[in-house]
Amino acid sequence: MADAMLRDRIKAELKEAMKARERRKTATLRLISAALKDRDIAARTKGVPDGIDEMQILGMLQTMVKQRRESIDHYEQGGRLELAEQEREEIEIINDFLPPRLDEDAIEAAVGSVIDELGAASVKDMGRTMAELRQRYAGQMDFGKASALVKSRLAL
Repeated sequence: MADAMLRDRIKAELKEAMKARERRKTATLRLISAALKDRDIAARTKGVPDGIDEMQILGMLQTMVKQRRESIDHYEQGGRLELAEQEREEIEIINDFLPPRLDEDAIEAAVGSVIDELGAASVKDMGRTMAELRQRYAGQMDFGKASALVKSRLAL
């Protein structure tokens, strides 16, 4: 399996967390492992024998962070601060597996670079541009912000 680096790291850190009796980290890593296993099974039923690749794993982890951020908002609105804190701890653990996030300036530079490289000229090229950004910057970029930037640049 070519894309085993992230998988191996998740497994190794799960073993370490279990040995160290770190309950939150163990539970979070088990959730990641279960989600990964589910996606691998789904990929195999579609004829991908090795399961999902590294980029798809990064995307899955980003989705998990996004879900937890949404949960934090709900818990805080409901006055359940201990649950919100638990979600924040899980985000920290998941973020350890994601590459560093790009800041606003870096996102703008990346968007400009990809638009220039692809020769994107109109909103019709937005899908192609976003696909390329997702391919290159999985796990590193807020694609909501990137999408808004691409749209504004191509609408000119």
